Amino acid sequence: MLRMEIALFLVLAFVAFIYFSAEKKHTTLHRTFSVLLIVVLFHLVFDGITVYTVNHLETVPRLLNDAFHRLFIGTMILIFYLFYRYIAILVENETGKPDRLRLPARIYLVFAELGDMLLPIHYAVTPQGNYSDGIHVVFCYLSVAFYFLLGAGLLLKNLKDINKKARMAIGIACLVELIGTLLQGIHHTWLISGMGITLITLAFYLILENPDILRAELTEQKMSMLYLKSQVNPHFLYNTLDTIRIQAQLNGDGKVAELLMQLVDFFRMSIKVDRPMVTLDDEMELLEAYMELMCYRYPELRCECDIDPDLGGAQVPNFILQPIVENSLLHGLKNKGYRGEVKISAQRTPQGCMEICVRDSGSGFADGKKAEIDEMLRTYDRQAPKLTGNSIGVLNVQKRIKLLCGREYGLSYTENEAGGITAHILLPLEGETK
Repeated sequence: MLRMEIALFLVLAFVAFIYFSAEKKHTTLHRTFSVLLIVVLFHLVFDGITVYTVNHLETVPRLLNDAFHRLFIGTMILIFYLFYRYIAILVENETGKPDRLRLPARIYLVFAELGDMLLPIHYAVTPQGNYSDGIHVVFCYLSVAFYFLLGAGLLLKNLKDINKKARMAIGIACLVELIGTLLQGIHHTWLISGMGITLITLAFYLILENPDILRAELTEQKMSMLYLKSQVNPHFLYNTLDTIRIQAQLNGDGKVAELLMQLVDFFRMSIKVDRPMVTLDDEMELLEAYMELMCYRYPELRCECDIDPDLGGAQVPNFILQPIVENSLLHGLKNKGYRGEVKISAQRTPQGCMEICVRDSGSGFADGKKAEIDEMLRTYDRQAPKLTGNSIGVLNVQKRIKLLCGREYGLSYTENEAGGITAHILLPLEGETK
């Protein structure tokens, strides 16, 4: 058994080395998995020690044996709490539903760890091997069952709302946890809890946290972004050039040179594809060049910006604002003859994030369109990359935000009471510089 614990430790140590050495975004989900990996490694060490000490009761001092056994059980309870938290964060990111059991789960964790430290430990000695039993072990099983029921309940409650990969990972984790606990309960001397915990951790890693999979997704999104930037609405380009041509025919003032400069600036900045993240100031510079051209084409179109100056250095995914503003113009203000206002604001939220809002005074969503857009944004990871259609920019923006910043961030829409719609872009402030 000790050899098995050593093998499991080496396998997970190798996984942890790959995971921690790979470039990744430090989202809540990834931070939770990082803590889980570390705790599992410590647990396997304590598991290996207790496999030896519990089978050498005659030579190992009882106090030392109990101490290692309590560390073994304490880290096991913490692991199953982290399994539950990982599942809860995953479900929350997928569905947007907050975890209402987070506080009870934390309170029970404190209660369970106190029980592990204070309850008496009894050891059963058998010809097949020794193991702990009694109230201490029963309490451990109850704690594992508590977090298993929380995780399984989240899976069943949100089965239709989470993507296939998440369902598979959570399902495998729950199945392995159930089978491992039952086998351990029936055959006390098998001591296979470490194997079950390792398999659950590997399931999460291989299906959801593998750096190679994340890197492949990032490459796919970068290619999609490159395509989008190469297609920066040719109608916009042709119409703008035609406007400049007409203006040149009517009068020979310096405004023509200014418009040409704005156009050149816009395309110069829009083809910066070497960096996935840029500062908000850079993104706004591109957007302002675009809006100056649009406002010249449509004199009754107004644009207003309200950007918190402290957020200018915050990092945002490259090229996310222009597609959203363009959607506001084409699907909101176009029906009003481009008469109206677009307001772009960026503020810090009470939760320490950044929210960028693009509000327009257009005609709003057509019947059923908002539900269609909401569903597309919610199931962004199940949507094939789009190279045509009106929603290419919206879907591309959502996918890149989720991939570069984390599943808890992204794009959403609301309808304004006075008419028009507002696009909400929620981003982290981890990369902010002042």
